[in-house]
Amino acid sequence: MKILVIEDEKGLAESIAAHLQKDGFIAEAVGTFADAIEKINLYSYDCIIVDLNLPDGVGFDIVNALKKISSSTGIIIISARDALEDKIRSLEIGSDDYLTKPFHLSELNARVKSLLRRRNFGGSNEITYNEIRVNYVSRKVFVDNTEVALSRKEYDLLLYFLSNINVALTKAAMAEHLWGDNIDSTDSFDIVYSHIKNLRKKLTDKGCSDYIQSIYGIGYKFGEK
Repeated sequence: MKILVIEDEKGLAESIAAHLQKDGFIAEAVGTFADAIEKINLYSYDCIIVDLNLPDGVGFDIVNALKKISSSTGIIIISARDALEDKIRSLEIGSDDYLTKPFHLSELNARVKSLLRRRNFGGSNEITYNEIRVNYVSRKVFVDNTEVALSRKEYDLLLYFLSNINVALTKAAMAEHLWGDNIDSTDSFDIVYSHIKNLRKKLTDKGCSDYIQSIYGIGYKFGEK
């Protein structure tokens, strides 16, 4: 799951990103309005965490920019401003949550997870697809009642597939989802194929049907054939 932190206080931004990364998220941080706009126009994110007060703009305008491009990104606003009108406005323009500074990083992390559960899996702590069951809280995966041991990237890849059933996904999109901007430094997506190969084998070895379909010239699709 990819998260963009938009916060001009460098120490806070780095702390938020590091805390999210410890929990398995791909988290990137920027400190200006201009950098944030560039990011959301170039990349897709599952969630953005945006401060209202930026040195060159206002967080509300980033929310509006996301809505203009019909982005499905979840939005959490963080601000030192505790005014009711700011909270109301944030919800009216389409943000999902509002957290007043100062806050505990664990609370922000919990709100991010809750938001992603609501948006991707109907608020449930467990995601099921036929014989596959994923516990979102414990990060455990089961085929029927047999646990499947997955690496962090394999788990993230499976969640990405389950969030996009029967959707054609390019290798580039999958690579960006799993590694963030760092994937720009490579010319090959062979590593995506490697993770898909390992995920497929681990699932089918436990008796799971093979739902991962190759799409020539595009990438992959997850679903029944």
